[in-house]
Amino acid sequence: MTNKMWGGRFKSGPAAIMQEINASISFDKRLYRQDIAGSKAHAAMLAQQGIISKSDAAEIKRGLDQVQVEIENNRFTFSEALEDIHMNVEQRLKGIIGVSAGRLHTARSRNDQVATDFRLYIRDMVDHLDGQLRDLQVALAEKALAHAKTIMPGFTHMQVAQPVTFGHHCLAYVEMLARDRSRLKDARVRMNESPLGAAALAGTSFPIDRAMTAKALGFDRPMRNSMDAVADRDFVLELLSTAAICATHLSRLAEEIVIWSTAQFHFVKLSDKFTTGSSIMPQKRNADAAELVRAKPGRILGALTSLLVIIKGLPLTYSKDMQEDKEPAFDAIDNLSLAIAATAGMVRDLEPDRDVMRRAAATGFSTATDLADWLVRTLSLPFRDAHHITGSIVALAEKQNCDLPDLKLMDMQKIEPRITKDVYKVLTVEASVNSRASFGGTAPSNVTREARRWLKLLQ
Repeated sequence: MTNKMWGGRFKSGPAAIMQEINASISFDKRLYRQDIAGSKAHAAMLAQQGIISKSDAAEIKRGLDQVQVEIENNRFTFSEALEDIHMNVEQRLKGIIGVSAGRLHTARSRNDQVATDFRLYIRDMVDHLDGQLRDLQVALAEKALAHAKTIMPGFTHMQVAQPVTFGHHCLAYVEMLARDRSRLKDARVRMNESPLGAAALAGTSFPIDRAMTAKALGFDRPMRNSMDAVADRDFVLELLSTAAICATHLSRLAEEIVIWSTAQFHFVKLSDKFTTGSSIMPQKRNADAAELVRAKPGRILGALTSLLVIIKGLPLTYSKDMQEDKEPAFDAIDNLSLAIAATAGMVRDLEPDRDVMRRAAATGFSTATDLADWLVRTLSLPFRDAHHITGSIVALAEKQNCDLPDLKLMDMQKIEPRITKDVYKVLTVEASVNSRASFGGTAPSNVTREARRWLKLLQ
């Protein structure tokens, strides 16, 4: 049989495989809240404009309320034969209120309906992800405040570079996440325009009020071009682009947690809540949560690439290809949300080992730059000369198999006679981090102030 919702043109029903490839209800049913909200706004507007009667609009609202209750209480039967969430809702509405349900689709197409539903859903997900990222920022800022004085090695090229504080390291990710939230905020502004009323692609001959439905659905305004309204998927691409960047940030932190929790580093410890064991090696404690977060950017970036490829060759306006926009978007959003939640849990759970971190920070001649700076300040040497002298002193320490604070003064004076015993005041890791008080530096006073500032902003 043909689909009664659209099949008047057709004499027979679709082949079984056609029905299977055509149906989207298996995944777009998650749009039911947005679909019902859009339909309520549309019906109210139709009544206000005198296009349908107020009694029909009231019946439609009553029926839609019942449909939503049925879905939320798992009493709704979704039908693949009805293809998508829009027709499933409308068919059930007809079963509840009768012929009045057929008036709901006046001055509307599934093209502007799905564009509206999806835009509403993506907007909701932006708000959801923003809240999660805020919570992760709080977790990191709280950890930063607690460890403003906890010294650890800072790395470049995965080699010990200079001493930093663990709190400063945490705040670096707070900054990254702030940029992610800023991108979400920017995307939300651009996406907050309503496609509803664009109909199939050309608008409608009915005297609708698109500003009314836009306001009812929380949009800033209606989209100005009906063709763009049904064809646009920039709002999804922007979210997926931001999601890919954000997931990459989470992956970097996850990679560090994996490294830090190894026996070779032992910088941090994760509890049983965020680790797993081995089926054969009883001693193992694997940072599987961090490893899975590290893997998530692959599928999230894949979703972005998938949608870009789907959209790139489509002429205006709507093509069925665009049905393929939802599954990758849903998957990316779900996995980013899960990764953020897992990362926040790990950040709150992990405990740094202060002694191990401090010892590691004191290796690898990490205060060599402090020595060079001392030569500049005290002896008025050009930095390049100080750099050369310091390099020679490092080579000497390496030859003697000791670190810079363990070198004898007379040995350093053989390289630069004007060095005095005061140099030892700058060669400790504590002196090094305390001296980095420039704006944005790792000094504990900076970290404490910045962590408190962030916590206040995030309240």
